[in-house]
Amino acid sequence: MSNTAKLVIGENSYEFPLVKGTENEVAIDIKNLRTATNGVITLDSGYKNTGSCESSITFLDGEKGILRYRGYDIEELAEKATFLEVAYALIFGDLPTKEQLEKFYADIKVQSVVDEDVKKIVDAFPKSAHPMGVLSSLTSALTAFNPSSVNVKSEEDMYKAICKIMGKFPVLVAWTMRKKQGLPLNYGSKSLDYVENIMKMMFEQPNEPYVVNPIIKDALDKLLILHADHEQNCSTSTVRIAGSSHVGLFASLSAGISALWGPLHGGANQAVLEMLEAIKADDGDTKKYMAKAKDKDDPFRLMGFGHRVYKNFDPRARIIKKAADDVLNDLGVNDPILAIAKGLEQEALNDPYFVERKLYPNVDFYSGIIYRAMDIPTDMFTVMFALGRLPGWIAQWREMRLNNEPIGRPRQIYVGETLRSFKSISER
Repeated sequence: MSNTAKLVIGENSYEFPLVKGTENEVAIDIKNLRTATNGVITLDSGYKNTGSCESSITFLDGEKGILRYRGYDIEELAEKATFLEVAYALIFGDLPTKEQLEKFYADIKVQSVVDEDVKKIVDAFPKSAHPMGVLSSLTSALTAFNPSSVNVKSEEDMYKAICKIMGKFPVLVAWTMRKKQGLPLNYGSKSLDYVENIMKMMFEQPNEPYVVNPIIKDALDKLLILHADHEQNCSTSTVRIAGSSHVGLFASLSAGISALWGPLHGGANQAVLEMLEAIKADDGDTKKYMAKAKDKDDPFRLMGFGHRVYKNFDPRARIIKKAADDVLNDLGVNDPILAIAKGLEQEALNDPYFVERKLYPNVDFYSGIIYRAMDIPTDMFTVMFALGRLPGWIAQWREMRLNNEPIGRPRQIYVGETLRSFKSISER
């Protein structure tokens, strides 16, 4: 294959270099396009065909259903690693040694206390506030309590900033949920591991000691791993482009949280449960709604099936399906909403219409089921997504800053009015 691509515009011809990734992905390097062609740019709404960066963090092949973090297969990580191990690998490039992991967690625990004044900010929110809005605000507020900017040229400063947000973010997540439920804002315990502390802070009742359920813990560990990174998606790209202005880590993460909030992104698992609630309110007839989903003229859309990136089965869904089954069996949950979900799942897996189109249940479908069974409020689902995505966002921000990437500044094709004269208000 040639090392260049040729672009012909009218009578002029231009050549641009090809870039090849380690997984044989090929891109046309057009950073000099506008200069070489005297003003011509590309138009790619939604950036579906545009590579915004070169990254060594996550590889995703939607056609083949492949997802790897730093070269490690997602299925092997979910089976053998803990969330904190995966977080370390995403951020620093390799799975940690025992000593590195112990130090990482020890340093995180030192940072797992939030300034008491943050509680005043939490108290200022009404219980009706959406948790994602609260979490984004609290994350941004951390900047006020940590005003010094990170010196990205100092490995020590960068490491301290990473440990600080890895320690404080789960506290903010737990406080966001407990504020809504009217429970006291608490902390974890030094005797528990990272995910166990998340569970304790979220679910501990004030009148009884918290006991970790190992099946719930295993499912949550897997969910967080599966959500830890997903290449250059909307929220990750937001973190990188915000950080490209050299704004701090906390502010960049706050921007990513806001991007994740939308129903087309992190809010998809919440949309799944809202759909199930609507089906329940209509007598729970799953066959009726499967028929509506197949009717092109019907506005109903089946949430949690298929994926805009994966053209085959979502590899994350295959992993979390078993965890969902384990959680439901262990808890013995008798919930009509979850019964409807299982009914939709079975019909989709056996209906030729869905099988031929590969509209299988995705990770959002199963994560919603698990969170529902764990008694996590529906509007907290996206917050849990953010908790899992935290190390991926950190890794992407760190990579972008260490690579000294230029400030993000997309171009546009202007389609508005051409030059026109101002008219006084009496002539309009």
